[in-house]
Amino acid sequence: MSRISVHRGVAAAVSAAALVLVAACGSGGSSSSDGTLKVAAVIKGLDNPFFQSMEQGIKDQAQTSGTEVTVQAANSITDTTGQADKLTGLAGQDYSCYIVNPISGTNLIQGMAQLAAQKKTIVNIDSPVDAAAAKAANATPATYIGTNNVSAGEQGGRQMLTLLPGGGKVAAIGGIAGDVTSGQRIEGFGKAITGKLDLVQTVAANWERQEALTQATNIMRAQPDLKGFFVANDDMGLGVARAVATAGKAGQIKVISVDGIKDALTAVKNGELDATVAQYPYAIGAMGMEACQAAAKGATLPATVEAPVEVVTKANADQALAATPKPFGTYDDPFKTLSGS
Repeated sequence: MSRISVHRGVAAAVSAAALVLVAACGSGGSSSSDGTLKVAAVIKGLDNPFFQSMEQGIKDQAQTSGTEVTVQAANSITDTTGQADKLTGLAGQDYSCYIVNPISGTNLIQGMAQLAAQKKTIVNIDSPVDAAAAKAANATPATYIGTNNVSAGEQGGRQMLTLLPGGGKVAAIGGIAGDVTSGQRIEGFGKAITGKLDLVQTVAANWERQEALTQATNIMRAQPDLKGFFVANDDMGLGVARAVATAGKAGQIKVISVDGIKDALTAVKNGELDATVAQYPYAIGAMGMEACQAAAKGATLPATVEAPVEVVTKANADQALAATPKPFGTYDDPFKTLSGS
């Protein structure tokens, strides 16, 4: 079994300064009348398989440990107002811990401020809240669990270098313009290829498959000698792969994306995608639930825990598919010990 790459952030180091007491965001709240822990989660839109896997991880861990959980989501991964309304609606209800996966860095701050005022525990997963805004609202989460997106981009860049040893022109397709997650992935990719590949164009495709297909088609017309695409998520990556195939350049233009959703793993196995940097939303969701369970026991939570990532190529795609949505290798999970799960 492979060991999945996990890098702890500085805030999650051994130093006591890197630990956050749950009391900082509260350990108050309520359990069911029978003593069962109650947790609410507000995540991004369930129209995307990535967040469907995250929901499954949350619910599976809750069921395993006998926790009562409610999961709500925005109508889409761009519905910032709708997601904020979901959290505000849950804030007045009887939950002791809230898992938040914000669409933007600030759209959930108002609801988080309500939770902090009630001494409820806040666990931030996947996309980080804006640290300055959270601090100003006295709503700093007890812990953050998510992928190091710069590192994920770097891994994608290193894989692209392996595929294009002779160099060449590449393009990057990101999500929403200004989105932190997308920007960090492209930043990491750029760092890895600097001086070795020529990044000729970077565009945004709003996390949408069809828009990514259109953008890729336009880029290939403008750059007829393009050798590769790095794409900030798999849904867009599948659109880019379709554009490459339609242009008759399958195998000639390399496509690497990020997420590790099942459709992308299948596409890698079939040779439609060259690689995906899998980041395991199932594990992120499960660890978020474990963090709530640890908080309920009065445990001290690490301020930051980086989630596992693994580059999936045709060589290990079968192994990844057999395990999906769970990681196919071992990884560090400090919350498992803290929660006793």
